[in-house]
Amino acid sequence: MDIIHAIILGIVEGISEFLPISSTGHLILASKLLSLAQTDFQKSFNIAIQLGAILAVVVLYGQRFLLDRKMLVNVMAAFVPTAAIGLALYKPVKHHLLGSSAVVVWSLLLGGIFIIIFERWHKANTQQKNSVADIHWKQAVMIGLVQSLSIVPGVSRAAATIFGGLFSGLNRTAAVEFSFLLAVPTMAAATTLDVLKSYKNFSGTDFSILGIGMITSFLVAMLSIKFLLNFINKHDFTAFGVYRILIAVVFMIFIGI
Repeated sequence: MDIIHAIILGIVEGISEFLPISSTGHLILASKLLSLAQTDFQKSFNIAIQLGAILAVVVLYGQRFLLDRKMLVNVMAAFVPTAAIGLALYKPVKHHLLGSSAVVVWSLLLGGIFIIIFERWHKANTQQKNSVADIHWKQAVMIGLVQSLSIVPGVSRAAATIFGGLFSGLNRTAAVEFSFLLAVPTMAAATTLDVLKSYKNFSGTDFSILGIGMITSFLVAMLSIKFLLNFINKHDFTAFGVYRILIAVVFMIFIGI
């Protein structure tokens, strides 16, 4: 893996982290297209690079996040079940699922079908809450439980939290913002856990490549966040469901997965 690969994957991560299309899944498929072997460093890179995108949320939402106590409580309540499940399943996920293109493709396909069905069924109502701070902490815990499904590559952490938020009574903007905010402790914890377990095997070059990937993902994620917030003002998520299905079918037919 070299600097060019790090930049390409950084762009992929920055675009896909906050969209309901699975950043981890796209990183795995992009790595396959780039013919990158799924080494321990490559797997760690796919986890840690997400921290760069998460820093974009800190820059855009940091002050609001720290000043709104109720919002902070809800985010941390949602984080707890995800952290517990992620910690318990860390080893099997990293060693058996994280490098599997087949798992990603099937997750993208089934997730795309779910999104389309959900959008056909879901109807907004006047009781929807307009802020993350408005929901009860028990609802936040449920969103966190739904988020834990994203430990399966291709499921999409963003999709899980956004649709979990919609089920819990948040409107689209609040559900998307909750997804942004919940990404901060979730991905910070995931990155810290993986780096602490793996950093001794990294070379100086590996750290440089990881740093370049993080910086790239941070810059691209700033634009991706703004795009999504503007997009949901006029559209639902059906287009992302169609995209997921198309990507899955293309890889099944042409890549032989």
